[in-house]
Amino acid sequence: MGGGNGDSTWDSVKRYKLTKMINELSNISGHGTELVTVYVPPRRPIFDVIGQLRNEAGTASNIKSDLTRTHVQDALSRTMEHLKLFKTTPENGLVIFCGAIPNDKGIGKEKIELFSVIPPKPIQISLYRCDDHFWTDHLKDMLKDEKVIGILAIDTTEAGLGILTGDRWETVDTLTSGVSGKHRQGGQSARRFERLRENELNEYYHRVADHAKAVFIDQYNVKGLIVGGPGPTKDNFLKEEYLDYRLQKNILVTLDTSYSGDEGVREIIDKAQKDGILAEFRVMEEKQLVKKFMSEVHSGKGLGIYGIFDVIKMMQGGVADLVLVASDISYVKLDFTCKSCGNVQERIVDRSALVETKQDVTSKPCPKCKAADFDVSEKDIVDYMQELATMSGTRLEVISAQMEEGAQLVALGRVGAILRYKPT
Repeated sequence: MGGGNGDSTWDSVKRYKLTKMINELSNISGHGTELVTVYVPPRRPIFDVIGQLRNEAGTASNIKSDLTRTHVQDALSRTMEHLKLFKTTPENGLVIFCGAIPNDKGIGKEKIELFSVIPPKPIQISLYRCDDHFWTDHLKDMLKDEKVIGILAIDTTEAGLGILTGDRWETVDTLTSGVSGKHRQGGQSARRFERLRENELNEYYHRVADHAKAVFIDQYNVKGLIVGGPGPTKDNFLKEEYLDYRLQKNILVTLDTSYSGDEGVREIIDKAQKDGILAEFRVMEEKQLVKKFMSEVHSGKGLGIYGIFDVIKMMQGGVADLVLVASDISYVKLDFTCKSCGNVQERIVDRSALVETKQDVTSKPCPKCKAADFDVSEKDIVDYMQELATMSGTRLEVISAQMEEGAQLVALGRVGAILRYKPT
């Protein structure tokens, strides 16, 4: 995996590319046990892995099927050649997937392809597998955000329980209290009414605590808890220690909010963002980026633009300062290079129009020399945009389409940009 925007951090572009690669590899099925997966942990010497694969190549000579035997040996040979490019094992280790990838040309026409990944975290296993599928689960686990924060928004009428992970938040549970209002019913003494209300509150707090344990410990195993709500209810709830001790000791902060329940969860997340409490969480950064972009779009200054073609044009001209791309974008850049004169025709199309566009362009003669023979190459749009961003110093960020802010970007064509200046 290549770096993004010239820095070495595990940024949103690298995460997008790895997720995309894993999803594609997970969907590949070999005709036999001929797909090779190799996980190399950080401190394992490269020569040791090459030695193991050389032994495996010798064992592969016993495979009965001629085609499978050839594919396995070719995949192992290609993997060993790739490993020789590394003097030492990368800091986080290395993962290689290599094998005969089935295509629409039929059995025996497969092409040996290799995919190499330097993962976002150190690999904990040493693994060699030759199977009818690639072993991607360990990499998938690395992409799961380890930090999950619990959100509890409570007052005397209702409680909302939410969770916040790296790129999304959701309300998991809401409870209504059933606690009587502060004004007593007719015929009841003030003391008796207050006692009944205290019992109702006590029962409600126990219910909230039970739900909190089920959601925040049993289901999500949160690393911290933020508690908020209007008035003193939250403080009383915490002071009396209704919560499981594991949650009680992991409270990051308590916040005063106007709402409880579902709206309270949303308000707590917004407030935590403003106060910088959760600045390290990706979802907060994404909220701020989209908010900044949307404010430019609505400002009327002409610095906020959207739509794939307009944004690409601004990136090519070096005018774009920040570019946001929704994670579910499906555009592809196609280059049709004339074999005769070298003229290149570029097209940016949705994947759904890929075949149709290829047929349309290649069925017509080259506009420059009238020849009719082309080399066709395709590139994921984020890869192309990353190249443009690197050349122009543009910041490129992939925004999760699953979150609320991502949906705003999706509605505007999945691509938006803030410009350095308004072009004339």
